[in-house]
Amino acid sequence: MPLVLRRLVPSAYRPVLASRVFRRLILGFTVSYLGDGMSFVAVAWLAIELAPQATAGLWVGGAVAAYTMPGVVGALVFGRRLRRVPARRLLLVDNVVRGVFLGVVPLAWLAGLLTPPLYVVLLAVSSLLHAWGSAGKYTLLAELLPDEQRLAANTLVSSLNFAATIAGPAIAGVLVTYVGSALVLGLDALTYVFLAVLVARTRLPESGDVSPVDQAAARGGLALLRSHPELLGLLTLTWFFNLLYGPVEVALPLHVTDDLNAPGTLLGLYWMLFGIGAVLGGLAVGALRQLPLWPVTVVIVVGWGLSLLPFGFDVPTAVTVACFTLGGAIYGPFVALSVTLVQAKAPPQHLAAMLAARSAALLTASPLGTALGGPLATALGPRATLGGSGLATVALGTVACVLLLARRRNQ
Repeated sequence: MPLVLRRLVPSAYRPVLASRVFRRLILGFTVSYLGDGMSFVAVAWLAIELAPQATAGLWVGGAVAAYTMPGVVGALVFGRRLRRVPARRLLLVDNVVRGVFLGVVPLAWLAGLLTPPLYVVLLAVSSLLHAWGSAGKYTLLAELLPDEQRLAANTLVSSLNFAATIAGPAIAGVLVTYVGSALVLGLDALTYVFLAVLVARTRLPESGDVSPVDQAAARGGLALLRSHPELLGLLTLTWFFNLLYGPVEVALPLHVTDDLNAPGTLLGLYWMLFGIGAVLGGLAVGALRQLPLWPVTVVIVVGWGLSLLPFGFDVPTAVTVACFTLGGAIYGPFVALSVTLVQAKAPPQHLAAMLAARSAALLTASPLGTALGGPLATALGPRATLGGSGLATVALGTVACVLLLARRRNQ
C-alpha cells in the first residue's frame, strides 16, 4: 500500500488492505454491490413496465421476492450437497448462475419474449444459490485472514454494501429513464460475471476448513436462544422489524409511478438518500455504544416506523424524501446494535451457535415481507401500504418498549 494511503487509512484496516488477494476481492465485491444497488430500482421498475396496470402490485411483489426469496429455498434444499463445497467454488458458482440468468432478461426483452411470468422465473433461478454465495464469501474471508483481522475485513465488506445503495440507485434511476430497466439488469449481470472472472483468476484458499453453513450449530443455537428469553425476544423483535420493512421495497416504486406519476430518477433519489442516511447512521454507532443498547434498539424501531408515516398522507414529495433520508439514518445502526446485544448477552462459549441460529431465522423475514407487499399494495394502494408499514412498525416498537419496561420493573 502506498505510504500516502497508509497514513489516511485507520490502523485497524491497514493489515487487511495489505493483503493483495483481499484487495482484489474487495474490488470484485465493490463492482458486484454496485450492480445490486442498481437492481434496487431496476427489478421493480421492469416489473411495472411488463405487468398489466391492474395487477402491477402483485407482479412487483413477485419480482422483488423472486430476486431474494429462492435463496432461502436453496439454503435448505441444497444443504446436504453444498455444505462441504469449498468456499471459493460456492462463490464462483453463485456468481455464474446469477450472471447467466440475469443476463437472459435483457436478451429476452430485446427479442420481445419477456413476459411477467418468465421474468419472475429468471429472477428466481438467478437467486437460488445466492445464500450459499454469501456464505462462501464470508467463509472465504475467514479462511484468508487471521482471527484478529476478520472483524475489520467484514466491516469493510458490509460498509461497501451499504455504500452501494447510494450510488447504485442514483445511476439506475437515470438509466431506467433514458436507457431501459432491462438493460440495467444486464449491467447487473455483467457485475456478477466480473466478480466470477476475478475469483477464477485469483489464487484463493480451497481448503474449505471453515464450514459455511453449520446446521448442527444452528439447531443447537435455536435451543440456546429458547433458554435465554431476552435474546429470544431480541430475535423476535428483529424478525418482525425485517418483515415489516419488506413491503417498502414493493410499495415505494409503485408510489412513485402510481401516486406521483414520477420518473425512475425519483425512485433512485429515494434509495440514494436512504443509503446516505444509513451510512451516516452506521458511522454514529460508535457514539451509540455509550448508550443503553436495548432502549436505543427499540427507539430505532419506533423511529423508522415514524419516518414512514408521512407516506400515508397526501404531503409534498419533498417531505417524504426528507423523511426517507432520516429513516435511513435511523435504520442504519440497527444491525450493528442488535448483533452487539447478542454478543453482550450470550454466553461466550455459545456465541457462535446463537449467531448462526439468528442468521438462519432472519433469512426468511424480509423476503416474506416483500412477498406480502404485492397483495397489500394491490388491495390498499402504495401510499396506504407504506403508511401502514410505518404504523405497524411503531406498534411493534411500542409493544417492545412496554415489555422492556415490565421486565425491568420485575428485576
